[in-house]
Amino acid sequence: MRKELKKLNEVRATFTGTFERLGIKNGYYGPEKTLLLKDVKDSEGKIVTDHLWFNFTKGFQSANLAEGDIVQFDARVKEYEKGYKGRKESVYSEITEDYKLSFPTKVKNLKQLQKAG
Repeated sequence: MRKELKKLNEVRATFTGTFERLGIKNGYYGPEKTLLLKDVKDSEGKIVTDHLWFNFTKGFQSANLAEGDIVQFDARVKEYEKGYKGRKESVYSEITEDYKLSFPTKVKNLKQLQKAG
């Protein structure tokens, strides 16, 4: 469980993370692009989680990210259930609570801002 995010449950705040890579997940309408951020920190620079996956939304797309770029964004901490909820016993994994960042907005690529400034 992400204990540092639990402390901020339902709070909207500013976070930063290091862009690692793009990925793909199966969505309702087919494959969807995702992105991985490493070492996600709060506004005080404290690491709240070692990694998070996000949907590759328009905000992230417009940031023109390259590996190693620092991304700043606002998001709300939300609780969710993780684990397998199907009927196959061979795939069973315990359902547990965890925390994520939802509704990312005001996405900025801080490395691009440094180059421009």
